[in-house]
Amino acid sequence: MAKLTKDEFISSLKEMNLLEIKELVDAMKEEFGVDPSAVAVAAPAAGAAADAAPSTVTVSIKDAGAAKVAVIKVVKEITGLGLKESKDIVDNNGVVKENISTDEANDIKAKLEEAGATVEVK
Repeated sequence: MAKLTKDEFISSLKEMNLLEIKELVDAMKEEFGVDPSAVAVAAPAAGAAADAAPSTVTVSIKDAGAAKVAVIKVVKEITGLGLKESKDIVDNNGVVKENISTDEANDIKAKLEEAGATVEVK
C-alpha cells in the first residue's frame, strides 16, 4: 500500500461527508486505541467552513400576521423594550435580537411564530 502524504490525506478528507469521516474516526480509534477526532474534524473544517452553521444569528420579523398585538407583546417581552419601541420593530419588520446563539434564536422564533408572526433567522 502506498503511503499518503499529509496533503493527499487532507484532500481526501475534504471529499468525505460527515458520516464517512465519523466512520474513519471510529476505525482509527479501534485500530490505534487513540481518539483522533480533534485532528480528523479540524482538518476538513477549512473546506467545510461554508457549510457550518454560524455561531451567532439575528432574528427579524418578516410579517406580523393577523395577530399584530400579540406579536408586539411577545417582542416587548423578549427585548425588554417599551410598547412603542416594540410596535416600531413589528411595524417596520425590524430586528428583534442580534448576535445571539442559534438555540436562543430558535426559542425566540418559536414564540413569535406562536403569536402569528413570520420570522427570519440569519
